[in-house]
Amino acid sequence: MKKKTVTKTLMALAALLTLPALASAHVDPNLKPYEPVAGVSGNIKSIGSDSMNNTMTLWAEGFMRHYPNVQIEIEGKGSGTAPPALISGTAHFGPMSRPMRGQEIDNFEKRFGYKPTELPTGIDMLAVYVHKDNPIECLTLQQLDAIFSKTRRGGHDQDIRTWGDVGLTGQFANLPISLYGRNAASGTYGFFKDNALFGGDYKDEVKEQPGSSSVVQGAASELAGIGYSGVGYMTADVRAVPLAATPDGQCIAVTPENAYTGEYPLARFLYVYVNHKPGSDLDPLRREFVKYMLSKDGQTDVVRDGYYPITQVIAEEHLNKMGIR
Repeated sequence: MKKKTVTKTLMALAALLTLPALASAHVDPNLKPYEPVAGVSGNIKSIGSDSMNNTMTLWAEGFMRHYPNVQIEIEGKGSGTAPPALISGTAHFGPMSRPMRGQEIDNFEKRFGYKPTELPTGIDMLAVYVHKDNPIECLTLQQLDAIFSKTRRGGHDQDIRTWGDVGLTGQFANLPISLYGRNAASGTYGFFKDNALFGGDYKDEVKEQPGSSSVVQGAASELAGIGYSGVGYMTADVRAVPLAATPDGQCIAVTPENAYTGEYPLARFLYVYVNHKPGSDLDPLRREFVKYMLSKDGQTDVVRDGYYPITQVIAEEHLNKMGIR
């Protein structure tokens, strides 16, 4: 799903929610609580997004409270590991913080004869973090591109190397910007590259981190630091910088309402992919886990992890597509 489509979908989502729900990211009251069934047991393996590690863990813990005979293993080394794991059959679920790319879908379809099933399971805002004492008030995507990218496809007229280059004075004026980011296997790396770097290439100076939390820790550890990570990884030691989509655009803060309306330029769905042949029935174990993720209980876990929940309309749409009642 391209960013334009993601934004359009998020704007449609906003129309379904009340303002109080937007302001506090409440779980949709129309979502059904999860109701356990008899006879569910076995093993589940999840391979994919690091950004969704904590959410997957919360889902696993909640699910196993209903089914103590179920064992769930979670491996989160990056969204890029999900498609090959689903294709090889080593994973039952593939969490991803970006949509599958065309080639990944083609590889899956070549193996099975049908496309993977995509389930939107939550909403994230990819935040740009700086040290808590950094006074920067706003950055445009074009400035972010000039900070993180060596290709500057966003069109900013010059490279940005110091905090003075974006208008800071005093002790920040000549302070070189210290860059933190994710590795290439990460869906966050790919999403930021596509949407903040306009498809361009990262600077060699970006210190690639193995996980989302270490990016935030890096930005927190240096007065000059800056990094990007999901909103669920925010700590008291960093600030999330408001972003503007264009040089003359409005600065949009990292708040739930701006995620749902699509105004925040780096809002995104968080997905879980499943190998489901259209028209067939999922086995009971995977069926119930899908039902749990998209239930009131599962979406409460999404909120607990710092992300924003989907609505009952979205949940029902995707459950119906899979023939799950």
